[in-house]
Amino acid sequence: MKKFNGVVLSVFLLVAASYAHAGDAAAGKIKSSACASCHGLNGVSTMGMNPNLAGQKKEYLIKSIKDYRDGKRNDATMGAMVKGLSDADIENLATFYSELK
Repeated sequence: MKKFNGVVLSVFLLVAASYAHAGDAAAGKIKSSACASCHGLNGVSTMGMNPNLAGQKKEYLIKSIKDYRDGKRNDATMGAMVKGLSDADIENLATFYSELK
C-alpha cells in the first residue's frame, strides 16, 4: 500500500507542477505593455538591436528574464525593466510571447 501511495503522490505532484507553470497569456499581454517600446506590440521588434520575443520557447524566455532580474545576465535596461517582476509575472510574459506566431 505504501508503494501505491508513493506513486499516487508522485503523479499528483507532477500534475500540480504542470499547472503551476501553465502561465496566463492574457495577464502576460497586459504586462507586456512595458516591453512593447523595445520588443514591439506583438513581440516583433522594429529595432535591429532588440530581439523578437514572439514565438520564442517559453523555457528560454523564463530563464532569460529571470537571469536579467537576478543579475546573472547583465544589461542595464533589461535589468531595470524586469527588476520588479515576480516569478508569476515572468511565467505569464513567457506564455504570452511563446504563443505568438
